Order: sequence, then C-alpha cells, then structure tokens
Amino acid sequence: MKLSSLLEHLEYKILQGSPDREVTAVVYDSRKVTKGSLFICIRGAVVDGHTFAADVVSKGAEVLVVEEPVEAGSDVTVVQVGDTRYAMAFISAAWFGHPADSLTTIGITGTKGKTTTTYMVRSILENAGYKVGLIGTIEAIIGDEVIPAANTTPESYVIQEYFRRMVDAGINCVVMEVSSQGLMLHRTQGFVFDYGIFTNIEPDHIGPNEHRDFAHYLACKAMLLSQCRVGIVNRDDPHFAEIVKDHTCTLETYGFSPEADLRAEDASLVGGRGYLGISYHVKGLMDFPVEIDIPGKFSIYNSLTAIAICRHFNVSEENIIKALRVAKVKGRIEMVKVSDEFTLMIDYAHNAMALESLLTTLREYHPHRLVCLFGCGGNRSKLRRFEMGEVSGRLADLTIITSDNPRNEEPQAIIDDIRTGMEKTDGKYVEIIDRKEAIAYAIRNGEPGDIIVLAGKGHEDYQEIRGKKYPMDERVLIREILEGK
Repeated sequence: MKLSSLLEHLEYKILQGSPDREVTAVVYDSRKVTKGSLFICIRGAVVDGHTFAADVVSKGAEVLVVEEPVEAGSDVTVVQVGDTRYAMAFISAAWFGHPADSLTTIGITGTKGKTTTTYMVRSILENAGYKVGLIGTIEAIIGDEVIPAANTTPESYVIQEYFRRMVDAGINCVVMEVSSQGLMLHRTQGFVFDYGIFTNIEPDHIGPNEHRDFAHYLACKAMLLSQCRVGIVNRDDPHFAEIVKDHTCTLETYGFSPEADLRAEDASLVGGRGYLGISYHVKGLMDFPVEIDIPGKFSIYNSLTAIAICRHFNVSEENIIKALRVAKVKGRIEMVKVSDEFTLMIDYAHNAMALESLLTTLREYHPHRLVCLFGCGGNRSKLRRFEMGEVSGRLADLTIITSDNPRNEEPQAIIDDIRTGMEKTDGKYVEIIDRKEAIAYAIRNGEPGDIIVLAGKGHEDYQEIRGKKYPMDERVLIREILEGK
C-alpha cells in the first residue's frame, strides 16, 4: 500500500523521502520489523520508540513515523506528526481498509458496568439474529474464535485488525469496552462509533501512569461523546452535566430520573435460596416489564443501558426480555449452583469500592449470613488491603481471608495487611491461605439462607506466584470440591 494512502486523514510533514513509497507492513513493536515496514515510534511509559530508529532501519524498516526528527539513512522516508499514537490509529484503519465502515460499532465506557453491559448487548442482538463481535476486559470474540484479553481496550492497530477479521467473518456489528486509558492514548481514533455509552463515573485509575486527578479521568472518559454519532448517558450520575458538556453527538439518557428518555420504574428484588434477581418496568421510549437473574440496582442500570442501545436495532420487546433472562458474564455476579440451601457466586470485585457496592447490594436480600471470601494481589498498594479488609469486616457476617495473586510477596504477609483493616471492625473472620481449602471451608460450612461471595478473581483462571501463572479457575475448584477431590 502507498504511504500517501495510509496518511490521507492525517496532518503530517515529510522530513525526508517520498510519500509515494510502498509499505509492506505497519509495525509499532521493533521486534516485528520486516523489510519494507512502516515503523511508528511510540512514546511509552517506560520505553520511547524513537530510540529504536536506527535498530529498526537496520532490520529493514523503510518508513519512520515520528514526533521529532531522528537519525535515518537517506533512503528512509521520515514522516513527522503531532502525536504518533493518534497517527497510528488512522494509519491502522487505512492499512486494514477502514473495516469500521462495514460494521455498526458500539463503544461502552464508565467506571462500572462496562463488561456486564457489553455481554448483555451481545446477548440481545444475537438473540435477534445479528452476528456480533466483542472486544473487552475478558476476551475478544470473533465468530467462534475467543482471544484472551491483555487490555480492556487494545492498541489501535489490534482494534482495527479485529474489525477487519470480523468483517471478513460476516459479522455486522461489534460491541466493545472503552477504557479511559484507551481514550487518553487515542486507541479508538481512526473511526467514529455509531453508539457511545457512558455508564457512570467514580474516582478510579488515579495515580502514576494513569490519571493525575478525577477531573482528568472524567475528561478522558467524556471524550467518547465526541467520538460517536449517538451518545447514551446515565442521567442519574451526579456528574452528568460535566460528562455531557462537550458532547458533539445526538444525546439520549436512561436511568430512574423522570428526566431520562428511558426509565426504570417499580423496581423490586426477586429470588430465593440459590437464586437472586431483580424486576422493574421500562418506561419512556419503550414500555414493558423486565426480570433478570442478576441482583442489585446496578443490574437495572446495566440492563437498561443494553435496552437503550438495542432499541436502535429494532429488537422486539419479546427478544429483549428473553435475552436478558439468559445473559451471563463470567466472573461478574456469576451464580454457581452448589446447594438448594444457600447461594454461592463468583465476582471480580477486587478493590474496596467494588466490594462495598457488591456487599451492600447483597445485604438488601436479607441473607441469613453474608459470607465474603477474598484476598489481595501482591506487589500492589497496601492501602487496598486495609480498605478491603475494613469493608468486608463492616458488611459481611463472616470473612474468609485467603490468597489471590501473591506475585512476589508472601501470601501470609498480604493476609496480615488485610487483617489490619478487618480489626478496625467487629467482623468475624478466619484465615485460610490456600484458596481451594478456603472455598471448601465456605461450601462445607454454608448455612440455609446464606449468600457466599468468592471475590477478587472473577473471570481469571490463573494464580500468579513469583512471576509464573498457574492454572486456577474457581469453577474448576468448586467442581473438584463437590466431587470430593
């Protein structure tokens, strides 16, 4: 492909060489350079791609895309742009033939609810006969192919590659999670989302190499509303006015607010032993009753968001109701049937905010006991351990402190930190380092009417110890425990 075609939607300056040059590959990883490659010099948190200019030229790169001049031979074309990450998104889109033009694209951002909403949307649309691709925290799904995720929102090149493969597989729409980092680093540039969804926002991802403060975090999230044609926003969010102030899209809202275009009314908890759910009535732009097998007020928001999106696809009320009843997300309030007497679930809650939201929700079901099993990751903030210990001690009737991903720390040292938070409360707790033994203890000591939460691992199917990942899926552990292994 000609270099000029790859650059057609960008402002750039040719420092040397010709824009008529043929490009054989687009690369941003110096290890993947081949003869005739275009290499994009990306500034990372640790490594600056500009320092590899001479190395990639020696490997055969014939075009360099840079933010600043670099040393290169006279036979190398050097293109200067304002931001190489931004440029990479447009170059990648062109390289793969602008596949987003052949897809209906749905992007979902927010602090909470992205993953669950993404799967709900996919469930509804597939139930209505659409072929749906997915890109998210857990995995990317392209037809029958499932690709484990490394980032919530992949690099722009990977997104465009996935889009191309989806189009080639006959997929007609894609739903994807859009992280604040993905927006900040321009991973979702190069195309315009047909629908952009903003679920909610709370302080998160603030710190080194993330966001300097909450205002910056919010501003990055809100970028989605200037990168989509139709924006669908939670009207109940306290920061609503700030979220939408710079939007350039057609705006729609959902929530409990009377001002919301799509509203939830008459919400009530449903369920019994082994089953928890919620029901409500959709009003406003649509009018029908909904019941879902996932508990809590946030489940109403997630499903209402999915309905707000799928309304644009002319999905029937019958199909929406049917699909929501069976929509499940691995590791997000995932019920695992172990007894008719009590309820057990797996959830990804791995920080204090998420754990408090989960346990508070489950308290509303008035369990006999609320039992919370969790650990914390090694080589991470001790503050998270103190906070999670305090939250569980305050809200759970029994906490089972165990191991998560200890990484390079001793599991008992992490447990000791969690205990520090626990001891600020009157909560009862036990310590069992081995996670399988801890889960076995929870199951064997379950009492009628209990709700037992295995928190922290969620969809993860490994445990990381001293730099190595070992297989460990809680669903497998539960099955082995029930089989007496």
